[in-house]
Amino acid sequence: MIKQLVLVVLFCFLNTGISPQEDPYKPIVDQMPEPVGGYESIYKKIEYPMSAKKMGTQGKVYLLVYISEKGDVDEVKVVKGIGAGCDEAAAEAIKKAKFSPGKLQGSPVKVKLTVPVIFKI
Repeated sequence: MIKQLVLVVLFCFLNTGISPQEDPYKPIVDQMPEPVGGYESIYKKIEYPMSAKKMGTQGKVYLLVYISEKGDVDEVKVVKGIGAGCDEAAAEAIKKAKFSPGKLQGSPVKVKLTVPVIFKI
């Protein structure tokens, strides 16, 4: 009975068209992307949310940033947030940033990296 169930589940999975594909964004490359103007340039773009200031919200927001081979930010996901508008403020600042492209064996490639953004009153 269990064997039949496993075969049915496996058959359904294989027929869904889902195929394991390699993620086009590399987690580690020879030269990691860097923000043009340094991380300080990103911090200058962040507006500390008023609600966060009023509530005394502080901490680190961790963002997963997907960077194209041209250095553009393709996508930003909040991995771990602190709320009170800080997550959105950090993501918006990163989206406006330009990065030097990541390189693998001398060629520009798509890279994903985690960026911590610190909020401190």
